[in-house]
Amino acid sequence: MALHVLDDQHLDHSLATIRIKNLRLRTYIGIKDEELRNQQDVIINAVIRYSADAAVEFNEIEQALNYRTITKEIIAHVESNRFLLLERMTRELLDLIMSHEQVLTTQLEIDKPHALRFADSVSITLSASRQTRRRENSQLFDSDSDKS
Repeated sequence: MALHVLDDQHLDHSLATIRIKNLRLRTYIGIKDEELRNQQDVIINAVIRYSADAAVEFNEIEQALNYRTITKEIIAHVESNRFLLLERMTRELLDLIMSHEQVLTTQLEIDKPHALRFADSVSITLSASRQTRRRENSQLFDSDSDKS
């Protein structure tokens, strides 16, 4: 259930990597009647990249990305909401992580154990980065201006 896509050889080594591993939570997830009535386990793995230069230089918590805050926000969001699809839940949590200005890129995988017979779990992985979002937004604005 570990994220394998962002391995070290493909990463910008000037950035710090925070890994939240196997965060086990319970929530309402699914479309079947039983899933709508009963909470199920989900397992969340996140890889978060940010520039830690100031944290390294000054050795002060205020300069670091607070992974405890992010984890608490993830827990609160998952436990207080209902989701029909893993894709939607993953996107909402990805957006929550990216709402922290220091985050430059993140990858999120959510497993739903025992969702399929004969399989340990099913998972969805999504990723986002500041550059990708800026490009998408500029494309949206460009297409809007084309309509004028």
